[in-house]
Amino acid sequence: MINKFLDVLIGRPLANEKSSIEKYNVPFGLAIMASDAISSVAYGAQEILFVLIVLGASAYQWLTWTSFMIIGLLAILTISYIQIINAYPQGGGAYKVAKENLGAKAGLCASAGLIISYILTVAVSASAGADAIVSAFEYLGPYKVEMVVVLIVILTILNLRGISESSKIFALPTYVFIFSMIFMIVYGLFKYFVLNIHPEPMYSVPDSTVSSISIILVLKAFSSGCSALTGVEAVSNSVPNFQEPSPRNAKVVMILLATLIFFIFGGTSILAIFYTAVPIVNGPTVVSQIAFAVFHKGFMYYIIQFSTAVILLMACNTAFTGFPMLMYIVGKDGYAPKQFTLRGKRLSFSVGIVALSLIACILVIIFQADTHRIIPLYAIGVFISFTLGQFGMVNHWRKSKEKNWKIGVVINGIGSVVTLLTTLIVLVGKFTEGAFIVLIIIPIIIIGQVKIKAHYEKIAAGLSVSNVRLNKVDFKIKYDHVIVVPIASLNKAAIGALQYAQSLGGKVIALNVSTDMESMDKLKSRWNELNTDMVLVSKYSPYRAVVTPLLDNIYQIADAAEEEDEKITVIVPQFMTHGLLASILHNHTGLFIRESLLKKGNIIVSTYPYNLDNNDYVD
Repeated sequence: MINKFLDVLIGRPLANEKSSIEKYNVPFGLAIMASDAISSVAYGAQEILFVLIVLGASAYQWLTWTSFMIIGLLAILTISYIQIINAYPQGGGAYKVAKENLGAKAGLCASAGLIISYILTVAVSASAGADAIVSAFEYLGPYKVEMVVVLIVILTILNLRGISESSKIFALPTYVFIFSMIFMIVYGLFKYFVLNIHPEPMYSVPDSTVSSISIILVLKAFSSGCSALTGVEAVSNSVPNFQEPSPRNAKVVMILLATLIFFIFGGTSILAIFYTAVPIVNGPTVVSQIAFAVFHKGFMYYIIQFSTAVILLMACNTAFTGFPMLMYIVGKDGYAPKQFTLRGKRLSFSVGIVALSLIACILVIIFQADTHRIIPLYAIGVFISFTLGQFGMVNHWRKSKEKNWKIGVVINGIGSVVTLLTTLIVLVGKFTEGAFIVLIIIPIIIIGQVKIKAHYEKIAAGLSVSNVRLNKVDFKIKYDHVIVVPIASLNKAAIGALQYAQSLGGKVIALNVSTDMESMDKLKSRWNELNTDMVLVSKYSPYRAVVTPLLDNIYQIADAAEEEDEKITVIVPQFMTHGLLASILHNHTGLFIRESLLKKGNIIVSTYPYNLDNNDYVD
């Protein structure tokens, strides 16, 4: 029943041979990969104005200069990441670059920054999408947190359906946003300069609260606006997700992405100046105010609001693509649980998708879906990865001495210096607003990754046969067996397990722990009716504990057998029920017993399944 439900929800399983079609072409790749960076324009200018508005009307002049600084940084990052795609077409982005050129710890630092960035991308973008909806439909405000959680769950299900299906679903609304924003910018400028229509702003610009501009204020505004550049790295992390030739297609998407950010972010900032959009906490967004000024509350206003909400959700989808691929690459290196390296039934990395969704939902609930509180945590992680990736590329060119390597050193050298300065600016500017939390979390993630690697190395060393002469392995060895069958009562499952145990040869002990004397006497009486030489050991538990005394007795038998160089085989009877309800109504003591006994070296645990047919059991 569960499998049928999952088939309907996320689709039927895909064969491994279908993996080649589960990849992006350029149009779909742009819609998925670029959505995070493109969507950032929906709150990039707003975050800058939140800082600069203390200048009053002068804020809009400095918005221009701050936007130019961010667009310049975008150009540097775009060229640098094209270099990374050329050098590392297998994907992994900043993690792979830093790990191979700066060392494992630097790579882990880059991956930790990206992990935080992807998680926050989902939390921020889904919350910002809800903001856009609430701006148009204010009565939904009290249900914002629930709305965000539901949206994340829906995105999770869609991504579990696989790359090809999710890209087809998300491509249309992404392009609706792109073209509607371009139309708003072009028509807004036409209306302002050609038609000479200057509508009154929705809100008055507050009076200046500071006497003059300061470099600290400009840098803080710049650090806030840098959130518009998050998502640029996603393309380089996920190159293998593109159709062949994947490096070429990834670079095309990268260039198109940069062009769109330049036009939409720059155009939105210009309109914010001309139409005097004022940032309002828990009020209409800057984009909403611009759209209202350009279109009033007509059809295009609601198209802008709806497509903005959708593109912000699509930004989540960039993380749903990038995070599982990153965790797959990190997991292949042994620094993340191996579960992240396994493909699900639809060939997506399901564990990564579900883990990302769960952590993001927890963050949304903690921060009450407040984008202004989450964004300060947002940019620092990704800019740390930017910086390490750029420094790693400088070392890559110096070591490889490839053709035109000096040009590569210059390009990535400039990128490393600029991104390092930006990282420091973002860190200082946002430190008191929560950026310090990221500096605490990154070392914790790195320590966890190192411990995971050490664990896997220990297991691999323990299982390795490199020092074993395989042609000398003795497969004719004979063990003396003591077979223990734990039974609660004398039923069909217990009798079947005892029959199987006796067929294996060796000494068979039926072990029972009873919580009342009447049940124990009843079992002994029925046991005497059996025609068997097997031994029944029945223990009374006056404090009503069953599992612990049972395990203690098995351990005592195992300790005694170990002295005689005997193996203990424990056969756990288990009747197999049918249906979800039945599995819920019965306890799973056998699972706990098996997991506990497996820790003892000379105990082998086996399960004897007794399948109840329709004559014996009715669901």
